[in-house]
Amino acid sequence: MTPGARNYAIVTAAYWGFTLTDGALRMLVLLHFFHLGYSPFVLSFLFLLYEAAGIAANFIGGWLATRFGITRMLTVGLSTQILGFLILSALSPDWTAAASVAWVVMAQGICGVAKDLTKTASKSAIKVAEREARAEDSEGRLFRWVAWFTGSKNAMKGLGFFLGGVLLQVLGFRLSLWLMALMLALVLVGVIHSLPPMMGKNKASSSARELFGKSRGVNLLAAARIFLFGARDVWFVVGVPVFLYANGWTFTMVGGFMALWTIFYGLTQAAAPAIVRRSPDGLSAEVPAARLWSALLALVPVLIILALAANGPVRPDIILVVGLAVFGAAFAVNSSVHSYLILAYAGSEKAAEDVGFYYAANAAGRFAGTLLSGLLYQWAGLTACLAGSALMLAACFATTLLLPLSPRDGS
Repeated sequence: MTPGARNYAIVTAAYWGFTLTDGALRMLVLLHFFHLGYSPFVLSFLFLLYEAAGIAANFIGGWLATRFGITRMLTVGLSTQILGFLILSALSPDWTAAASVAWVVMAQGICGVAKDLTKTASKSAIKVAEREARAEDSEGRLFRWVAWFTGSKNAMKGLGFFLGGVLLQVLGFRLSLWLMALMLALVLVGVIHSLPPMMGKNKASSSARELFGKSRGVNLLAAARIFLFGARDVWFVVGVPVFLYANGWTFTMVGGFMALWTIFYGLTQAAAPAIVRRSPDGLSAEVPAARLWSALLALVPVLIILALAANGPVRPDIILVVGLAVFGAAFAVNSSVHSYLILAYAGSEKAAEDVGFYYAANAAGRFAGTLLSGLLYQWAGLTACLAGSALMLAACFATTLLLPLSPRDGS
């Protein structure tokens, strides 16, 4: 195994451990506070700082990873997540509702910083590792590595959803957080002793203008990413679990379905290189694929709205489950192609900065989707969430039409 392939395997394994606990955290918080009687809007509010913190963490994290090395930023991200877990475990049932919400929002903000520092460092490491393991099919290798990394980590996130529900039922809120902190501490030790300490270190941008001055391809892809992930979270974060629970599903059923959906979504992401036709230059077939899959995805929430409005013999929750499965497949291919394109457009010397900028946009989309998920569901139910998703996906498709077909065109 080449050093690049070895580093890729280590980073992927470390991010698996992180994502497992991060998925468990989301289900722990959502189910724990929903059980306590919090409204859909308050539930979405609990995750707002988590998403908002990720915007700054991704953007600054890319610069820090370039300046101080990817390995250091990966260890900082893991350490910050452990800190967030410990702070959240200090929550007391004797506190008022306002104090409890404020404490959870603060702890979630810390975990949001941790997540996106870790993700930016990990995704940037793929570009560095691929460069170290150069081969004649380097672009093909890059797409396969990105697809497998992204897909497998989302499958682990799905397992995390299930783990969170099990831990909450067996150990309770506090002990679950302590156990997850211990798991991440073991991952942290492995990263420190396995990865080169200066991996990915390079000369960072020296001015804000240089830091913001990304290529046209990176800028447009970042804009498309905002709409893509906003369109997912506008109904997935609050709307789907609350709707299913309101239609007679138990917490275990809801958590299990969310886990299975995310695993299915991750496996489809990993299979994207076999679905999307490849091109020798790495862009001429992949960019049209991003456009096609964005257009197909935009139709799905519209079809679900029509099916729900028909009031046919099929139960609404079954319509949602089937529609979400179709949405998940198309969304997974979209996300995988986007994750590849950002590395294809990214500059080789400052890939971490480009990746950080892109995932800051990703976090902005999640933030908008999370906020709208609670607001729209409380205002007009799941139909409003689906309509918001369709509008965002139409904007995503329109943005992908402007993507350049070569890195030179995007400079």
